Amino acid sequence: MILDQYGKQVRKNMLGKEIAAPGVTGVRSLWNFGQVATGLTPAGMASVLRDAAEGGDHDAYLTLAEEMEERDAHYSSVLGTRKRAVSGLPVVIEAATDDTRDVQMADEIRALLARSGTRAMMEDCLDGLGKGYAVVEIIWDRSSLPWVPARYVFRDPRFFQFDRLTRSELMLRDESDMMNGVALEPYKFIRHIPKLKSGIPIRGGLARVVAWSWMFKHYGLKDWMAFAEVFGMPLRLGKYRPGESQANIDILKMAVANLGIDAAAVIPEGMSIEFEELANTAGGADLFERLARFMDSQISKAVLGQTMTTDDGSSRAQAEVHDQVRTDLRDADAGQLAETLERDLVIPYIVLNHGPQKAYPRVCLREPESADVTVLSEALGILVPLGLRVEASEVRDKLGFSDPDPDAECLQPAPVAMPEAPPQAAQKDQAMNRAEATRFTADQQALEDLVAGVVPEGAGAMAGIGREIDELIRRATSFDELRILLADYLDQAGDDELQDGVHRSLVAADLWGRTQAGGEDGA
Repeated sequence: MILDQYGKQVRKNMLGKEIAAPGVTGVRSLWNFGQVATGLTPAGMASVLRDAAEGGDHDAYLTLAEEMEERDAHYSSVLGTRKRAVSGLPVVIEAATDDTRDVQMADEIRALLARSGTRAMMEDCLDGLGKGYAVVEIIWDRSSLPWVPARYVFRDPRFFQFDRLTRSELMLRDESDMMNGVALEPYKFIRHIPKLKSGIPIRGGLARVVAWSWMFKHYGLKDWMAFAEVFGMPLRLGKYRPGESQANIDILKMAVANLGIDAAAVIPEGMSIEFEELANTAGGADLFERLARFMDSQISKAVLGQTMTTDDGSSRAQAEVHDQVRTDLRDADAGQLAETLERDLVIPYIVLNHGPQKAYPRVCLREPESADVTVLSEALGILVPLGLRVEASEVRDKLGFSDPDPDAECLQPAPVAMPEAPPQAAQKDQAMNRAEATRFTADQQALEDLVAGVVPEGAGAMAGIGREIDELIRRATSFDELRILLADYLDQAGDDELQDGVHRSLVAADLWGRTQAGGEDGA
């Protein structure tokens, strides 16, 4: 028996079935939802938001949130920007440990998230940014091993409701329990509930924050259109002489009425049409435009956290500062989506195919930065030779590289060109070198033997010092601690052996110099 993270039994026979599919009738019918935005008044808006917040029917709120995206180009644009900023990030999978089995499972998750349909599924999950939550149903393919999702199906959020006790657990609406709904089938649904603010999830969607700005903006746009219809063209004034016949007056009326459409008119001789410029209307259009721009800026602040790159961009430096704020929001959204994918997709896949594990592969959505790669490479080049132990798979995960297969063709370091040995040293062994040394005089040979004895002594002393420094590196937990340990060691370490070796070398060099000088003087 397999249990999910909530202790519910996973029914394998349900994994390949569609559970939350809509029907022609019933509580999950797509025809049950009408329009909310049309004719919405401030009192109606307050009622919609209050009903959703108080745990009642939130269908009207979800319908309004969808209509806001469809009717407002600015809101749709900024919300889409925030979604795609996350869905476009590279997916990085980190193995739980450096164990071979964990590395293999991480490779399987990489292949799973590289399958067709994954990006669309992530986009569907990010629909929860606007509405407060999003649900995607997994249809598992059990025809072969390993079991993988055959497809991901986005489900209308109005097919679900929150439990009445905590108002935070999603339940599926079903005829079997019209009041409370039924619990979601384990390992069947990806539930993404972004935490944009503390409190119950239904009050955390961006649509709730934007709703009033959206409404005031569209009230202003409606008045602006009425204003343009009345004052967009100059007043057309028809004049006729006293005693004019009623037939000619009717002709003049028709000409004035049609002039705005046809831009042409025929009137009897003696009549005239004048265009009068209306006073005190020039500032009306500016008022409506300023109102619309202000509301757009409030929507941009709510969705992107800034306005510089969407509404009133100025200098490049200012735009980059504001763009960084949006990057913070992107990283927060990406971290929450990664947790959702781990909980509702990665863990179910591992459990169904490999059984429960102590630890599972981690999902990261992040943009690798070249500066990070450079710093990491330089740090490893310094720390690893000093004895720092680093897991190779962890480094590959941070760089976004997959773990290579045993038989994969991998890049190799360039071979180091070794200096060619002198022909005599390559062809003669140690005995021949000693035989060749007979060309020295007795005094010269004595000096050669002295030098040959001093060098191993110095090497032995240096080797001892190196071993002690290696031990200090292994004991240190930081660079500062290592610096202190090295200073103490240099103050206390005895170097008599090394000094003696150096002294012998200097004596040998001095004697050799004196011998050479004496030979040149004929001594």
